[in-house]
Amino acid sequence: MSLRLLLIAERPEYRLLVKKHVEIEWPEATVLDHRLGEDEPLEAKFAAAGFDAAVIVAAPPTDAAEALAAILLAKPEFAPLVLVLLQEAPAPLPAPVPGLHRLYGKKIDRDQLIRVLANASREHKRTLNKMRSNPDFEERYKFGTVIIKGHRCLRQVGSGGMCKIYLAESERAGTLVVLKVFSQVPDVSERFVGFDRFLQEYEIVAGLKHENIVRIYDLGVADDHAYIAMEHFPAGDLRHRMKSPMTPATALHFLEQMASALGAIHAVGVLHRDLKPANVMLRTDGSLCLIDFGLAKANELDVELTGTREIFGTPYYMSPEQGHAELIDARSDLYSLGVVFYEMLIGRKPYTGASAMEVIYKHKRAELPAIAPQYANYEPLLKRMLAKSPDDRYQSAREVLDAAAELKIPA
Repeated sequence: MSLRLLLIAERPEYRLLVKKHVEIEWPEATVLDHRLGEDEPLEAKFAAAGFDAAVIVAAPPTDAAEALAAILLAKPEFAPLVLVLLQEAPAPLPAPVPGLHRLYGKKIDRDQLIRVLANASREHKRTLNKMRSNPDFEERYKFGTVIIKGHRCLRQVGSGGMCKIYLAESERAGTLVVLKVFSQVPDVSERFVGFDRFLQEYEIVAGLKHENIVRIYDLGVADDHAYIAMEHFPAGDLRHRMKSPMTPATALHFLEQMASALGAIHAVGVLHRDLKPANVMLRTDGSLCLIDFGLAKANELDVELTGTREIFGTPYYMSPEQGHAELIDARSDLYSLGVVFYEMLIGRKPYTGASAMEVIYKHKRAELPAIAPQYANYEPLLKRMLAKSPDDRYQSAREVLDAAAELKIPA
């Protein structure tokens, strides 16, 4: 048996001990941690459907663990719960509750834990088999008119020009994901450029394992609609974070993370082309992550996908050459990064206007606004990143990182 387990505990030593016990018995087991007090609370509709069981481990006082177990048990489709309470068993024992297995003891009894987990897994499989016989079982996998097996639809959270975006529970990944469902069914006799870009987004990002680049969990086609399942960011985006004051040290730290991610994609011949605060997400640990590679392109696909010299991107963050539909390279992304850094540091965009064309013109022709004395330490970095000519900018993300490392950050 290959066990899939959701492990919920506050203390890391408890999570490590349960993992060791489980992996000795089931070497191929998958154990996903949920760190109480650190991770975001479980989504209200999250049902742990991709797990054989969920284990909650707690030492006295155990009131919070008992309360969490009661909340999870109230969800009719939640995986079986194993509540491990590191205390002596009370007398009398609590009445049995369907779907809940209690374990007591000052230490975790390995044999007892393994036996209970095996029973819980069998119980869960029987429950799922009964549910699948229900005529409306597939409704939980419906995204609009599209049924995508293995992903439970929680709610629609947005839409774009070619995609509808949903919050879903991935049974394979065992976590919440953002599911982008391509809204256009491509004709087999004709190549849709938008469809190419959609598939290319997955191919680019899925091949990059970098801590500051969004994780891709799945790609598929269902009912003739392509979809991508990717990392969910409950902490929101950089645009929202920038509404609150940001210290220069934080701005520089964020700049370094974005530059590192750009360096990774540039190294494989890919440009982002739409770097802006809305496409930079925050994880709950405070790290940043680049998303939305729908406008990204591999260099070898330039002619095929952009032969019409269309302008893509957001004018506030476009490089001068991108705004004028000229040839671009990695230095264009670094210009966009400079705009984002300017806004994080100073609290406003360098160029604004009454129309998109006015903003594009200013990027090409207007001088960089005067930088206040308190930011003088960052002026050389900003001016070089925001140089009008690509030849006058940093030539690589590595150069940006080296320049940032040399700055002295005020205490």
